[in-house]
Amino acid sequence: MDQPQPLAAPAAPSLGRPPSTTRRRLQEIAIEMFSARGYDDVTIEELAAAAGISRRTFFRYFSSKADALMADFDEDVRRLRSALDDSDPDQPVLDAIRQAVVAVNNYHAADLAQLRQRMQLQHDNPALVANAILHYERWQSVVADFAAARLGQPADALLPQVIARSVFGAAYAGFTSWLSDDSGDLTPKLDSALRALAATPG
Repeated sequence: MDQPQPLAAPAAPSLGRPPSTTRRRLQEIAIEMFSARGYDDVTIEELAAAAGISRRTFFRYFSSKADALMADFDEDVRRLRSALDDSDPDQPVLDAIRQAVVAVNNYHAADLAQLRQRMQLQHDNPALVANAILHYERWQSVVADFAAARLGQPADALLPQVIARSVFGAAYAGFTSWLSDDSGDLTPKLDSALRALAATPG
């Protein structure tokens, strides 16, 4: 007669964050909750609970509540640097920057609604505006590095800094124009804004 087999031990509970929890998912949750209740009325504990993680785990992803809206920004900056590095060295500086910026911000249609929602949140809240500006400094630094290399100047020299901040201003104007136009597409707005900068009489 066969001996009864011992019962298998229950599987140990997994430790740490759920596998599905990502920076992007936390950003989605933050956009949803901030839009529904207002940025100031949502706590980090509530964001973490909605994602099924602890407050401590939240801080492994982001250093602040506001940073949750910028989850993909580091990747965008990396992609911008890569696109600039791959640009044609014989192309005019502003044309190369325009093409790289437009390429990096060529979002899928499904992502545009969330981008609009995120930017509207940032536009309407002073704390989020201030946080975004800190991130945008890194974006401008990448452009300044590229312009400096093309011009044979230090990145902190006047001309690379003027180019970087002028490009950012033009790109931001393109984003703002798109944000106010419910039926518009982002890519043509950015392209037009950066072309206008390059065409400005000097």
